[in-house]
Amino acid sequence: MEAFLLKPTLFWTKLVFDNWKIYMAATTKGLCYVGSQDKPFEELENWVNKHYPGSPLVLDDVVMEPYAAEFKEFFQGLRTSFTVSHDLKGTEFQTKVWNALCQIPYGETWTYSDIADAIEKPSALRAVGSAIGANPVLLTVPCHRVIGKNGKLTGFRGGLEMKEQLLKIEQQNANLHHEQ
Repeated sequence: MEAFLLKPTLFWTKLVFDNWKIYMAATTKGLCYVGSQDKPFEELENWVNKHYPGSPLVLDDVVMEPYAAEFKEFFQGLRTSFTVSHDLKGTEFQTKVWNALCQIPYGETWTYSDIADAIEKPSALRAVGSAIGANPVLLTVPCHRVIGKNGKLTGFRGGLEMKEQLLKIEQQNANLHHEQ
């Protein structure tokens, strides 16, 4: 009976690469959190307290290395998708939205309407926006690829500057990957 009371351990690291400084965390099942650019450790801590109350948070750069390596490759323009496992906690609706986000091709953008259409809920724009905002793993579930219907950058947990940087990396490297 006591085994059911055990809280999963969350391993974390601070990825520092070029001008990127991002906290990330994983359970033994996979990546569960990717923080915002240049935000303090408290952002991760608050997220863990909300989604994994009572779980220990353990600094472990070795466990987190496979995740960090893929992020570095992404930032260098060498990676167009992520292969690391995830451990996402969300509602059925959020999961559908997050899966739809993963269908957006590298270097391209979709609108909130495109996502709503992809999950066959065309009138659920607000709910889609909320689910996108609740995405716990920035970059690997590419919510940064969602823009407003007018083509403008819209809300992003990591901030619009981070969103702009991510889209710029993809746009600069998309042509290279299409030529290969």
